[in-house]
Amino acid sequence: MGSAIKIAIALAVFVLIMRVGITILRSLAQPLPEPPPPGELRKVRLTYRCSICGTEVRMTIAPHEDPEPPRHCQEDMELIAPIE
Repeated sequence: MGSAIKIAIALAVFVLIMRVGITILRSLAQPLPEPPPPGELRKVRLTYRCSICGTEVRMTIAPHEDPEPPRHCQEDMELIAPIE
């Protein structure tokens, strides 16, 4: 009787692990969402620094994922790598 209970528990654990695994694989297999339509703003987190005076600007929303750098002191600002 004891071995039958162990087999039943093992089968239940096997089914649970398989369901969790299949759920994870299905979530990874879903395609990436479509990009927003042109003209709609996207969330970005970019920090720029002026090489002349040291002014820093953080950009949080832009029309593209890789926007052009802003200008300051008549020069393009430099992108700063995130500290994270």
